[in-house]
Amino acid sequence: MSELVLSAWSVVSPYGVGSDPFSEGIGAGRSAVDALDREAWPGPFDRCGLVPDFTAAKYVGKKGTRTMDRVTAIAVTAVGRLLASCGDELTARPEQVGLVLGTGSGSVQSIMDFTRDSLAGERPYHVDPACFPNTVMNRAAGQSAIWHGIKGPNTTVAGGWLTGLLALSYAVRLHRGGHCARVLCGAAEEYSTQRAWLEWHGRGADEQSTPLGEGGAVFLMETAADAHAAGRAPLARILATRFGAYAERADAQQALADCVRSAVRRAGVAPEDIRLVAPLGADGKLGALEESGITDALGAAKPEWIRCRPLLGDTSAASTSLQLAAVLATAGESGLGPGEAALVTGIDRDGTVGCAVLGGADPS
Repeated sequence: MSELVLSAWSVVSPYGVGSDPFSEGIGAGRSAVDALDREAWPGPFDRCGLVPDFTAAKYVGKKGTRTMDRVTAIAVTAVGRLLASCGDELTARPEQVGLVLGTGSGSVQSIMDFTRDSLAGERPYHVDPACFPNTVMNRAAGQSAIWHGIKGPNTTVAGGWLTGLLALSYAVRLHRGGHCARVLCGAAEEYSTQRAWLEWHGRGADEQSTPLGEGGAVFLMETAADAHAAGRAPLARILATRFGAYAERADAQQALADCVRSAVRRAGVAPEDIRLVAPLGADGKLGALEESGITDALGAAKPEWIRCRPLLGDTSAASTSLQLAAVLATAGESGLGPGEAALVTGIDRDGTVGCAVLGGADPS
């Protein structure tokens, strides 16, 4: 079976548009959470990790973006920047390029706005039909493919905080099933007043301290041989992904520890080989249980921890994709070195746990 690697990546984050500002911000440990303009963004939060000065018109173009919602624009921008960094060769056979994009509920803003218009208008059908496509969950993935001419399999994945890891796992299966030669995978999330209120009312008492954030990250997955043939140096090998579940919150630590142990065993690496760990880091007890579960699984190993959530805010569906991006940013331009490994983890409040193990790739 051909070895799958990550060979390129692109980020739209509260640090700005592009991988460079993201790498600089993560490397410096600088928070991108700032005060909200309450007139522009009314709601329960007064701080947020917003992508600065971001609009569809500015980053996607004025033509055809009048009704494009924020999460779609973030996804289209991230995909476009990745494709641009790889050159025309990547899409020379567009039917062989797949796209797996994670999302929360699509655009909550668009769904609620459209529903309100159907109720408040003189007639239920007096709505803007051009806005209807924004109400479906696969809008961002579909529009990203259409905008950039990607004609391979197109999939939308939704799975809470673990969405990015689930998208990565699905992309691996899609490729290994022979459905495409290369896959773009990642996740995107927008900030909106509607999302803010839903999060506010859905959080527990110990989860209110972290402001929301937004952003997206997209990765190119291909075989090591294809990466080398295209002149791209593999940044990391995809060694294993694992997922589990827990019924009671007290069981989350053990569920994640078992999940990590299984993934590390499947990856064929020793705990002491894991150089970087990027946990989800949820508020309150869940975050503590996650760190304890990782420590239980890795034993005496002393990896470097990358904590994204305090820097970016709660980016919801984009969280684990941004954690993965933070691993690549920390690893540097050459990626993980031979013999090195990295771990990305998450515990979702809805009862699921997951992780991915990446390994250093041979640059030759």
